[in-house]
Amino acid sequence: MKYDKNQVHYVTATVIVVDKRGRFLIARRSENEKAFPGLWTVPGGKLEVLDYALRKKDTSVHWYNVLEDLAKREVLEEVGLEIKNIEYVTSLVYVRSDNIPSLIISLWAEPAGERQDIKLDKSLTDYKWVTLEEAKNYELIDGIYEELEILDKKLKTGKNMEWKKKEDEGTKRDDWGKSLDEETDVEWKKREEELFGEY
Repeated sequence: MKYDKNQVHYVTATVIVVDKRGRFLIARRSENEKAFPGLWTVPGGKLEVLDYALRKKDTSVHWYNVLEDLAKREVLEEVGLEIKNIEYVTSLVYVRSDNIPSLIISLWAEPAGERQDIKLDKSLTDYKWVTLEEAKNYELIDGIYEELEILDKKLKTGKNMEWKKKEDEGTKRDDWGKSLDEETDVEWKKREEELFGEY
């Protein structure tokens, strides 16, 4: 099979950690981080081949629990917590500054032990346990508040919902500041070529 850059993505897992009081763990990214410096986020990171390839396969051809293991590793590395009861929240794609798309799977989990001593790694500078209402007071990476809303509703009602952006009044604009109402198929094709090159 030929390599197809239209199908290749990084895979990233992010984890909303929820304590027994129903509060969410958020952390502030260092000002030295390339993407979203100084903004508040949740723990997470990219899947690497060595995350699974060095361990024995679970069947003759597969490794299982790859995202779960990634989530556990990233939360432990970034905030020093062990987690359990990992579940799905939503998914999204983010195109990095190097034009490589990253498929992000947003998960949630509970701390595994009674102790919740947070130990931040160098990519993070602060942390808070917040309610959904308190999260409004922090400059979160765009979209994370809505992820917290999805999870808050699930925890309170047991119902799943899809991610939806709260619309601002006025013209809808994309990441380039272009009006989405005016965009044509030709302009979309040009943007695809900017991001991925010609197919």
